[in-house]
Amino acid sequence: AFKRAVRDLEFDVAELAIVTFLMAKAYGKPLVLVPAVLIGRFQHQFLVYNAGRGPLAPGDLAGRRVGIRAYSVTTAAWLRGILANDHGVDIDRVKWVTFEDPHVAEYRDPPNAKRAPEGKDPVSMLLAGELDAAVVADSAAKDPRLKTLIPDPAAAARDWHRRNGALQINHMLVVKASLSKSDPLAVREVYRLLLESKKLAGLPAGTGIDSNPFGVEANRRNLEVAIDYVVQQRLTPERFRV
Repeated sequence: AFKRAVRDLEFDVAELAIVTFLMAKAYGKPLVLVPAVLIGRFQHQFLVYNAGRGPLAPGDLAGRRVGIRAYSVTTAAWLRGILANDHGVDIDRVKWVTFEDPHVAEYRDPPNAKRAPEGKDPVSMLLAGELDAAVVADSAAKDPRLKTLIPDPAAAARDWHRRNGALQINHMLVVKASLSKSDPLAVREVYRLLLESKKLAGLPAGTGIDSNPFGVEANRRNLEVAIDYVVQQRLTPERFRV
């Protein structure tokens, strides 16, 4: 659906990954960001390795093969930023193994990203020793041999939040620029309905962190850090302002 949103402008209103939006904007796609975070989470737990093949630390990744769904996927971009900024990893020396095209068709992966063989998946490649680490969803990482590469990811997430003063945004809301111009009241009503839904749902239990911040100021710092990371990784050629 994200490809359809940015390649064919198929939807008037869409959920969209923040890195996909920033890249789409860089390539001139007529989309407008609405300040509503639909999914926000910390990504540290999603980078795993096969402990059955021996120990591995973030600092060991130079020259290693790391599987990611697509180079420009938002979770992978956050994790590359974490590896580079918090663990000193030269992400240009990592061999990124991808399984899908970027959402934004005009983008070309860097030379250190190569496509996995057809029919392969990250977990089976990890278990077979064909990857050294991979970014995988919780549901895919149930094998007991798979361990998080970043030690104590919950503590690492709290520390990242404290140091950066930000939430790692995954998905926000976008609308077509034409709709924003022709019917701004409709856009405001969609925002109002989502905000009402958020208030009824309440904050998620346990963390004390609002994982669905709404409003420009509530998201300014979150977006600034996301923009820093995509510029660092050359996913966009320019630095946008919030």
